[in-house]
Amino acid sequence: MLNRRHLRVKVLQSLYAFIQSGNTSLDAGEKELLFSIDKIYDLYLYQLTLIIDVGRQARKAIDDNKNKKIPSPEDLNPNTRFIENKCLKGIEESTELEKKLKGRKISWALVPEISRKIFMQFRESRHYHDYLDAGENSWENDRDLILKLLKNYICESELLHHFYEENSIYWLDDWELVNKMIIKNIKAMKNGEMDDFKTLTLYKDPDDKKFARELFKKTILHDKEFAPMIASKTQNWDIERIALMDIIIMKMALTEITKFPEIPVKVSLNEYIELSKMYSTPKSKVFVNGVLDKLVEELSIENKILKISKS
Repeated sequence: MLNRRHLRVKVLQSLYAFIQSGNTSLDAGEKELLFSIDKIYDLYLYQLTLIIDVGRQARKAIDDNKNKKIPSPEDLNPNTRFIENKCLKGIEESTELEKKLKGRKISWALVPEISRKIFMQFRESRHYHDYLDAGENSWENDRDLILKLLKNYICESELLHHFYEENSIYWLDDWELVNKMIIKNIKAMKNGEMDDFKTLTLYKDPDDKKFARELFKKTILHDKEFAPMIASKTQNWDIERIALMDIIIMKMALTEITKFPEIPVKVSLNEYIELSKMYSTPKSKVFVNGVLDKLVEELSIENKILKISKS
């Protein structure tokens, strides 16, 4: 699920919070980093089970209409195409997903109004009515509707955004990433049959968790080594006016370049230039790139960059 770029982002955010808080406990900082990464998976599961809960709201609405004192013919003979949607049922009937939801105690039972309001909005939409009225039913149409439900109604729900903002400081930062992963997840489904839906794992590779932990710790432990190096290449700048994000990004880059022999220098440089574009000032890309280029050249001359060559 998470690639190395996502993990570098989480390490950057954790280092920024660690420095800003004045924290001196490396263990506590590492624990907070791993907790913030783990919370991404909770968000992933919450979004998936919300799709399921919208389907349950649809079933409840049909049952409620049938139980009216004076039900209409339409109430008694409802269009059930949505609640029989193969993609929706494929997600709901995934034993793998059910096990993970139970294990992490992920449920919307205490806030049913969120799925209810999302369903009510969805039920009034053109997407919903076009789907119910379509003459032909197919797996592609079923899957396409669930993707529209996710993109246009769940992802756009202000009530849902508010819930996530109130319940975790991490979730809104990871919102876009998680939704992209779920879209990819759904697109990988083939027919919606039992266990067609496969949940993603948090880490793409078992070594990635170790990478995140070591990058966080080594950046802090080698701070006194890298701080004067950066200062020497920014003499024409007021060091106090350089964005803290830029400083952290450069320290992370130097840590990765000198302390992770298996990662090519070019890969590290490209990744941290991207981070500077995403998380710092508009001029950061040029500034960070210039400083790192000078430092890498100097470290190379001094034989302080040792990389493992791939055979």
